[in-house]
Amino acid sequence: MTRSVQDLPKAHLHLHFTGSMRVETVRELAAQHGIRLPDALVTDWPPRLAKATDERGWFRFQRLYDAARACVRGEDDMRRIVREAAADDVSEGSRWLEIQVDPTSYAPFVGGITPALEIVLDEARKVSAQGDIGVGVVVAASRMRHPLEARTLARLAAHHAGDGAGDVVGFGLSNDERRGLVADFAPAFAIARHAGLALVPHGGELLGAQSVMETLEHLGPDRIGHGVRSVEDPQVLDAVAESGVTLEVCPGSNVALGVYADAADVPLRRIIAAGVPVALGADDPLLFGSRLLAQYSAARDLGLDDAELAGLARGSLHGSRMPQAMRRAALADVDAWLAEPA
Repeated sequence: MTRSVQDLPKAHLHLHFTGSMRVETVRELAAQHGIRLPDALVTDWPPRLAKATDERGWFRFQRLYDAARACVRGEDDMRRIVREAAADDVSEGSRWLEIQVDPTSYAPFVGGITPALEIVLDEARKVSAQGDIGVGVVVAASRMRHPLEARTLARLAAHHAGDGAGDVVGFGLSNDERRGLVADFAPAFAIARHAGLALVPHGGELLGAQSVMETLEHLGPDRIGHGVRSVEDPQVLDAVAESGVTLEVCPGSNVALGVYADAADVPLRRIIAAGVPVALGADDPLLFGSRLLAQYSAARDLGLDDAELAGLARGSLHGSRMPQAMRRAALADVDAWLAEPA
């Protein structure tokens, strides 16, 4: 007998704005705006994605992501995404969500990057006021764009920085990690650090352990999105453990994108054994077909017992920027979950 992972209190720290959409929502938005979706989002969902560690595979993934993003055409659409992402997390036992958004993607439809971000923040505040979940926002720059744009986004994030629901709580760097030099984005991260934001760049997904090491050295992160390939070099894995950085591990994403052939290959146990804090994340449920709860179920399938699953939940809570009172309450509820009879 095992306890319900749905009832396990947790935080969700790796969820992209567009990728958080329900497939029914993207279909409805496409119909509303007269946009033709790829079959992979209509009749063949969830899509069978090509191996993204191959550049052609990543290009196909990115085109599918762009097709979904093109369906988001205004304020109402953006608010709906925040609202539904929060509701889905509540249903899966999440107490805190940090949703990651690049406002430049939606700026053309709402008058600029500032109103785009403010819409997301305002809806995050409204959702959080209902009391079921707190929603913070991570502003993410793209490695596909010039590092100067990352500095602009970092200044915008800093302007809206805070330590509660409805605030910008972090600054990230996403997209194809084979593009751009990590060091070129260091000035943007310095701006975010000065503002007190959590630094949460991606690394160690499409590239190996060296990518993780460069991220540690140049950006000084609090968390790293993915980072799973740090296991390919014991010295890098040790460096991650010594730094205290939390890795946002997304098993469903890793398998869907061909980083690993099977969930059993995801090195979650090796990362935990090395003493690295872990927060499980769903990444892009719209394209991978699995949400947060499925990541905990995958961890259980890897052989983690309830005490270890509780450890993952604690890792997500400690790695978050949720308010201290909310964190203490959630941690106490994790202990209560584990104390219940299986």
